Amino acid sequence: MSTLSSLKPQALWQHFETMCSIPHPSKHEQAMIDWVTSLASEHQLEHFQDAVGNVIIKKPATAGMENRQGVILQAHLDMVPQANNDTQHDFTKDPIRPYIDGDWVTAEGTTLGADNGIGGSSILAVLASNDIEHGPIEALFTIDEEAGMTGAFGLQAGVLEGKLLINTDSEQEGEVYMGCAGGGDTSISFASEYQATNTQQLAIELSVKGLKGGHSGCDIDTGRANANKLLVRIVAAMQQQGFEPVLCNIQGGSLRNAIPREASTKLVYKAEQQAALAQFIASQIDDIVGEFGAVETDLEITAAAIDTPSQSLTGELSQQIVASLNACTNGVVSMSQAVEGVVETSLNLGVISQSADSIDIKVLVRSLIDSSRLQVEASLASLFSLTSATVSFSGAYPGWKPETDSVMKTLVQDSYQELFGKCPNVMVIHAGLECGLFKSAYPEWDMASFGPTIKFPHSPDEKVEIAAVVKYWQLLVAVLKNVPVKA
Repeated sequence: MSTLSSLKPQALWQHFETMCSIPHPSKHEQAMIDWVTSLASEHQLEHFQDAVGNVIIKKPATAGMENRQGVILQAHLDMVPQANNDTQHDFTKDPIRPYIDGDWVTAEGTTLGADNGIGGSSILAVLASNDIEHGPIEALFTIDEEAGMTGAFGLQAGVLEGKLLINTDSEQEGEVYMGCAGGGDTSISFASEYQATNTQQLAIELSVKGLKGGHSGCDIDTGRANANKLLVRIVAAMQQQGFEPVLCNIQGGSLRNAIPREASTKLVYKAEQQAALAQFIASQIDDIVGEFGAVETDLEITAAAIDTPSQSLTGELSQQIVASLNACTNGVVSMSQAVEGVVETSLNLGVISQSADSIDIKVLVRSLIDSSRLQVEASLASLFSLTSATVSFSGAYPGWKPETDSVMKTLVQDSYQELFGKCPNVMVIHAGLECGLFKSAYPEWDMASFGPTIKFPHSPDEKVEIAAVVKYWQLLVAVLKNVPVKA
């Protein structure tokens, strides 16, 4: 880890190195809050937590910049906790282990937390600096962005004074985001019904693993496979060929906003079908590898014989679960007609879990247009109304509509042009930035989002490009210097 401190800009990387040593998965940010507030105290900066737990730090303007408009620098404190199957890691206790891999920084077997740790570290570096020119700054560190946007939902009007906001949660250098998708959670639940198995039944454990996973917004159009969908696809194909498999349990994925990398089920079937079933599963695996092998280079699907469990789900319930999940849409639903090359609406069949009482499914729907999101949710309700499941919707958050007369857009574009001799791409991102929610409490805020290049966030392949961090930092410093005077 000590090698990160040798990278430029040094102050940013030093803060990020420390951040990696502090466990901070969603809903477990207290240690991070304590560290951030201790830094504010060390530099004698005014700071406080709002009613929901967000941290606000205020830094006065540097000499000669007092007449500039106030800027809010914003990042979220939590990270997505994802680890490879062969990595033992407790995200609530264990530090992230980052290392330099050529031109990138990544982590050993887990998510890195560059999303949004690099942005947060850059803000801390600005707050601690003595040589960066800037007007009045308010730093807003929100909580629980990755698991529900609790901090953004709870932000109250009147807490912050600035009118210009820089969100540091974007992941492609050279792009400036002026809009983002909204989203909402769909929860589907089947009440568990069990029956005893018998001696005429054999059992297997069917597993899908080794997928790349990734961000369910940014990576939804990359062709990556969804482990939950592959698993139910195989079981549904068994049903359609007359093998009559019955689920004992089923599970897959761990976060509704991460494309699931692993899934498994234990199921029973008729003993006389053993040879034919093994041959059929092998053919299904060959088909799937042929479809996804170019993208999912480490895809592994196995079917291993196990002792027959004493009970399974009822045949009818098993049929309902498999058929409905196989029919459930996943991935890109539509592309934007207004912004070329941008996904408009998508959904991610993120989590399947089973307890003694229920089988629960979590789906995250994203869309640039609320009416499109609502239509997808309505289609999910229609699909599962054909089964015994209950369906509920929660956590809906609005998208962020681009503003054509944005001061921030001009400021960032001009600063980028001055630094690098070309204009950045102005984009709309198919991910849930907090900016849309901020507009509820602060409709007058003029916002832009930019950051360094981060590949494969929300997966253990997450990595951040070192050279892009340098350019991101240069742009951030230039934007602060170029902020216009107060009207």
